[in-house]
Amino acid sequence: MAATDFKDYYAILGLNKTASSDEIKKTFRKLARKYHPDMNPGNKEAEARFKEVNEAYEVLSDPEKRKKYDQYGQYWKQAATTPGGWPGGGSTNVDFGGVDFSEYGSFDEFINALLGRAGSSPGSARNAKWNYSNYRSTSGGPTGFGGFEDFAGYENRSAGSSLDTEVAISLTLGEAFRGTSKRVATGEVSIPAGVKTGSKIRIKGKGQVDPYTKQQGDLYLKLEVLPHAFFQFEGENLVCEVPITPDEAVLGASMEVPAPEGRITVKVPAGIRSGQSLRLRGKGWPKPKKNERTDLLVKIAIVPPKEISSVERECYEKIKANRTFNPRSNLNQMVL
Repeated sequence: MAATDFKDYYAILGLNKTASSDEIKKTFRKLARKYHPDMNPGNKEAEARFKEVNEAYEVLSDPEKRKKYDQYGQYWKQAATTPGGWPGGGSTNVDFGGVDFSEYGSFDEFINALLGRAGSSPGSARNAKWNYSNYRSTSGGPTGFGGFEDFAGYENRSAGSSLDTEVAISLTLGEAFRGTSKRVATGEVSIPAGVKTGSKIRIKGKGQVDPYTKQQGDLYLKLEVLPHAFFQFEGENLVCEVPITPDEAVLGASMEVPAPEGRITVKVPAGIRSGQSLRLRGKGWPKPKKNERTDLLVKIAIVPPKEISSVERECYEKIKANRTFNPRSNLNQMVL
């Protein structure tokens, strides 16, 4: 990553380096909801900010990525996980096009020398070229590094360390409901319909590659479904709240309500109370690999109007004067 491409992930989230993981998660959810495409239809600027916020959270929510990011800044992707934390690992048998890394105690020292910073070692790195196309190892290692960015793929693993990789991916509720594909470092990956927050997907043979044995680990996708403005989860089912008027509650009604696949007609029985739910079977969340759906629970909220016309007021007064039902009649005996 060039210095001009560097993104301050802390600034994107409006946090500082001392932010806790809980603060990062809380801030991310707030910003993700604010800039979510569903909340800002057609707003390209909000969409761009949404992607930036997701990118920042993907790095800062991962302890290992955050550690590298804090340590190496704009060069965090190039910093391999070798002993010492910098390309070459102090080996004297590696030739990087005239740059002898054995002169430097750390990757930071190399960068300081490269940029002519104070305190750097007076080695050859100050005049080093960024193109290491002649990389070669006397131990018969890989050849043909095309540029400084390629250090992100170079890793001297300690014996017994894992080649598996875990990537955190955030999905909108619509993406999780329908299934989608996402681009990660190893390419395009498919995510099936019906995943939920906490779901993990294993993709065989898409993890890190050992440059010497050519063995490749597995890629694990750790998924998070972002909050939605209307639908929430209640156990396995989806739930939403729909307001109705007092007359609809008394007389019953037929109305259209949003469902994941579009609007559907629902019949509200007469006499329904606020807080009761209508169960729409098979209209909820997909069950992966079962070709089934859970239920959609429509919670009813009776909402009285804040302002009424003179005609409405007259009708309500008439109802009040002729009403025979008293919902508080049983309270007369509730005394100590």
